[in-house]
Amino acid sequence: MRKFIAGVVVGFMLSCAGAFAATSFEHNGSYWNQLNPSAKAGYVNGYSDAMQVSVGKLDILTTAARLFHWRGADKIIHQLSRELAMSELKPGEAVNRLNALYSNRKYAELDLGTALQLLAIRTPSVASHSAKTK
Repeated sequence: MRKFIAGVVVGFMLSCAGAFAATSFEHNGSYWNQLNPSAKAGYVNGYSDAMQVSVGKLDILTTAARLFHWRGADKIIHQLSRELAMSELKPGEAVNRLNALYSNRKYAELDLGTALQLLAIRTPSVASHSAKTK
């Protein structure tokens, strides 16, 4: 019994040591600034592809909403698909905007996914504002 308890204690201690030794991988401004230009473009393209897949999955949610007679689902799903879509934001433009955002140290802790979604949401309003000023 003592050997079993000793094995459990040693196993627990080794798993804790492994967990503390593992590096945390945060995708924030510090991470972004360490990437080279091609890696930045690849990150943005990959994120955009993932969002397109997510938008495609909303069809299943639309079908479920109709099946369960969910009121207001069309409005919510339309808003969600608009927020997930990054089609208005070109990859080169996204990289330039993220570079500008993360050049300010106060935004260094902002998650990349959140920053990209913010840029995608703000793109239509920025475009309409610049069209009005011309």
